[in-house]
Amino acid sequence: MTVSACTLRRLAVAVTVGGAVALSGCADGSGGRDSLTIGFVNGDTSGFATCLQKAVEREAKARKVTLNTANSQMDAGKELANIEDMISRGVDALVVQTVNIDALEGDIAKAKAAGVPIYLTSLVTEDASDILGAAAVDLKRLGALDAGWVTEDAGGRPVEVGVVAGSPGASSDLMVSGFTGALPDNATVVANQPGMFNPVKAREVAENMIQAHPGLDYVFVANEDMAFAARDAFDSAGAKDVRIVTENGTEEGLAAVRDGRLSATVANSPKVIGETAIRNTVALLGGEDGETAGGEKPDRITRIPLTLITEENVDKAPEYCPE
Repeated sequence: MTVSACTLRRLAVAVTVGGAVALSGCADGSGGRDSLTIGFVNGDTSGFATCLQKAVEREAKARKVTLNTANSQMDAGKELANIEDMISRGVDALVVQTVNIDALEGDIAKAKAAGVPIYLTSLVTEDASDILGAAAVDLKRLGALDAGWVTEDAGGRPVEVGVVAGSPGASSDLMVSGFTGALPDNATVVANQPGMFNPVKAREVAENMIQAHPGLDYVFVANEDMAFAARDAFDSAGAKDVRIVTENGTEEGLAAVRDGRLSATVANSPKVIGETAIRNTVALLGGEDGETAGGEKPDRITRIPLTLITEENVDKAPEYCPE
């Protein structure tokens, strides 16, 4: 494979420890900039991941960025193999929606050794000195927002709470710990099982949960796809009064908040995350003179806004997925 001299120069200086990266775009034969090539490694094929990829692809096209994509399908080994493949293809930077936080150590080491900067989506490492940046979601706060709704709705009475988690790893663990850690003393967590971000598995978990705990009052579910499956399971078991809080903010989720199937959801927009990731990666690599479209230098770590959505504010939820 042939790598351009411009790309080699970028790779030679791409990663610096303890600071942001600034790379100049290289001139083509006509005096303009050549295109950046970015590799996007997605974590799975969920609705969230699908919308995230749409957002990344649209923003890359708008900025005339060449985009290579891969999907790790919730497999940490495949994630590393995808990153190795992207490096071999001569990308200027990587945008990664990781499978789990533990996988990132090997990913970052591999990319750093090759001189390819990594920009993370959804999560940020505890030590961010070895990454280009991140469009980070405060997943503990996300869980805490749902816990706040439960706290207010319970009104101090003793209640039983269940958790249908995602798959063990970064995003689910952080959301769940944020939720359980913010519950009041009058709320007892009686069950906490992984639904693996799979509606079929989530339905099975919910069926077992309501059978073991018929007095269940509230359930936190780690995404809306699983929440719909849990709702069906509870309704079929005659437990229509179990109140479900969750996260995403899809059109289907907002409709369920409106009609009462879901009590609350936290709007966590992959559209915003994907757009932010590409926009900031280009700017931090020196594209657009190192600035965002607004003319400011981007922060290396951008915190994505979160909003608790209930029936009171459901019509003000942010757009979830690009059309």
